[in-house]
Amino acid sequence: MSELSASTTTHPTSPASAAPKTGGRWDDLMPRLISGAVMVGVGVFAIWMGGIWFQALVSIATGLMIWELTRMVAPEVAARGVLFGQFSVALIMAVPQIGALWILPWVIGLALVATLTMPRRSSIYAIFFSAILIAGYGLVTFRSLNGVTWLFWMVIVVVVTDVFGYFAGRFIGGPKFWPRVSPKKTWSGTVAGWIGAGLVGAIFLVYTTAGRDLIWISMLLSFASQMGDVAESALKRRVGVKDSSNLIPGHGGLFDRFDGLLGAALFMLLVASLVEVPEVRF
Repeated sequence: MSELSASTTTHPTSPASAAPKTGGRWDDLMPRLISGAVMVGVGVFAIWMGGIWFQALVSIATGLMIWELTRMVAPEVAARGVLFGQFSVALIMAVPQIGALWILPWVIGLALVATLTMPRRSSIYAIFFSAILIAGYGLVTFRSLNGVTWLFWMVIVVVVTDVFGYFAGRFIGGPKFWPRVSPKKTWSGTVAGWIGAGLVGAIFLVYTTAGRDLIWISMLLSFASQMGDVAESALKRRVGVKDSSNLIPGHGGLFDRFDGLLGAALFMLLVASLVEVPEVRF
């Protein structure tokens, strides 16, 4: 989620249009806080409960983002997005019953079939479709194997990155991070997000057996979150839409709100596949 973005609902088939400005630079703060608090609350509850609660949340979010992706990339076949989204939900829900090893070929197969049926932009669709499915599949597996602590770490890093970036961007401003792709994201907000993530990593040293490397790994996780936001911004610019959907009134779709979490989840899963996940002290 960009630290300065304030989404306005625009149908994917319509040109992006700018909403009239009301003047205050903090106009979007309260809606962001409310929607963010609700989503974080639901996410924390599901992560803590685990089992069917977390599995269902990840499955539904995955299916809805697949639907949003399809209607953004090829709105003329948006109905296929509903079908692909339903298959995605079924696959993620089946992970604990079938097992990660057996479900992976189905994940790859669904991504391949969905990509081959796209009338255009198939390469872009393949990248984002695969990323969403792998993240959903990986998170359910990760939760069952490693518990709640590191998922909370990931979510907190993403939230702190967004909050620090938002306020640093508002108060400090300055040069843009990548103006051609994300014209409102500033270097001050980007670096502030890294600093906030490093502080989160330092706090988690107390609760886990992770070494001091966790501080810079948390900063890399923050960067991955920011790149998830930038990647979705680039996608929306490429296809000419403002929001991924209008599921969240005034704030676009799930993809708009979870783009940073998607980037962070993929990075966390990559790290977990390369090194042993540290244990929790208590």
